[in-house]
Amino acid sequence: MFDYLIVGSGLYGSVFAYEAKKAGKACLVVEKRNHIGGNIYTEKIEGIDVHRYGAHIFHTSNKEVWSYVNQLAEFNHYINSPVANYNGEIYNMPFNMNTFAKMWGISTPEEALSIIEEQRKEIEGEPKNLEEQAISLVGRDIYEKLVKGYTEKQWGRDCKELPAFIIKRLPVRFIYDNNYFNDPYQGIPKDGYTAIIEKLLDGIEVRLNCDFLENKDELKALAKKVVYTGPIDAYFEYKEGPLQYRSVRFETKKINKENYQGNAVVNYTDRETPYTRVIEHKHFNFGKQEKTVVSWEYSSEWKLGDEPYYPVNDEGNSKLFAKYEALAEKEENVVFGGRLGQYKYYDMDKVIEEALKLAKKEL
Repeated sequence: MFDYLIVGSGLYGSVFAYEAKKAGKACLVVEKRNHIGGNIYTEKIEGIDVHRYGAHIFHTSNKEVWSYVNQLAEFNHYINSPVANYNGEIYNMPFNMNTFAKMWGISTPEEALSIIEEQRKEIEGEPKNLEEQAISLVGRDIYEKLVKGYTEKQWGRDCKELPAFIIKRLPVRFIYDNNYFNDPYQGIPKDGYTAIIEKLLDGIEVRLNCDFLENKDELKALAKKVVYTGPIDAYFEYKEGPLQYRSVRFETKKINKENYQGNAVVNYTDRETPYTRVIEHKHFNFGKQEKTVVSWEYSSEWKLGDEPYYPVNDEGNSKLFAKYEALAEKEENVVFGGRLGQYKYYDMDKVIEEALKLAKKEL
């Protein structure tokens, strides 16, 4: 009899399993996919760590979490500085003085602020949708070139149909600084993320290609308690109806050249380009390999059977999730955690925080 059955070998499940083993508990991890690591899984192709499920850049303001991951891996000094391609025009992200200098041919913060403030006046009163919210934050020019097309591709809806709260804030900096995150700690593990998960699960029994929901009763019987990190609505057989997600698909190719686009991440912000961004994986680790591996990322509407990526936390889904949360509270000896179990978009550092919180409570 195991103390814990952990469903899913992503960051949440693996951190909890690691802590439980340290506390002398017997754990079994079951994983539906044919590999460990969930969406942070990296695989080596041509000596390059390829982020199979999209770009994962570790960043945090939490010193405890930073120390925790650094005991598991050596991190490089990668700084996230994506660029935006709007019909062939290249702009720096996040919106900063480099962006404004390119957009308007200006050079001082005063000029940039004056243009943005003038353009913000277009929106009077409380913004009614995402378009109005974005213009009230950054003005019409930046909205049209760098927000509108990208956001519409990401959500599959017109910006006028999207709620304002999706863009509560847009980072605007009146300095020449392309560092996307404000967190003091940032980097990417030098040996890829899979190596971290391997370390976390070392000495713990892991069953791959094992779908918990197809064998729920027999698997639950193996342990005193379950830590479930899959979709909460799937656990309850969608009895209240399915929650909504956005999904992402990737086209990944090996390219016989040393450098394809000169940056790890390029966002395509016009509406006509079908993909949202292009990732050149070697640049995450300052690679000098002769070949390169590139992924084109397409956003899509999620349907049953697809991989759920981003929860659609609008009003309707939040009400539906509350019903599942009430069911989860009545479920004996099952804890629901992680991005899918809690129907919440978490950055990696927050996932670790949540898993450590659970470990403190449980162990």
